[in-house]
Amino acid sequence: QVHLVESGGDLVQSGGSLRLSCAASGFTLDDYAIGWFRQAPGEEREGVGCIRSSPGGAIYLASVKGRFTISKDNAKNTLYLQMNSLKPEDTAVYYCAAKPGYCSNDYTRYNYWGQGTQVTVSS
Repeated sequence: QVHLVESGGDLVQSGGSLRLSCAASGFTLDDYAIGWFRQAPGEEREGVGCIRSSPGGAIYLASVKGRFTISKDNAKNTLYLQMNSLKPEDTAVYYCAAKPGYCSNDYTRYNYWGQGTQVTVSS
């Protein structure tokens, strides 16, 4: 059974850093495209970034490029989202999600979702 569990959300001051984790079970991360999404109150869910092994590399939302980095630990079957230089507008519930095939910015194309973790950035 596919299962994704996020952790690492917290309250942090503007300019601070957080690392979110997404632990996967029931499947191998390398076999799927794994995306990070976020949703602020009253806002639509938006893609923050996505990674897939083949072709490799990660893609990012323009507003987080250079500040956020996605990485994987295959031995732990865990995905990470390192967030630096956080801004109040980064405040949201962050989700990881998995889909077969290629990365997509359309959250409706993702089959499996974690429960989310809250990130709050104070000014």
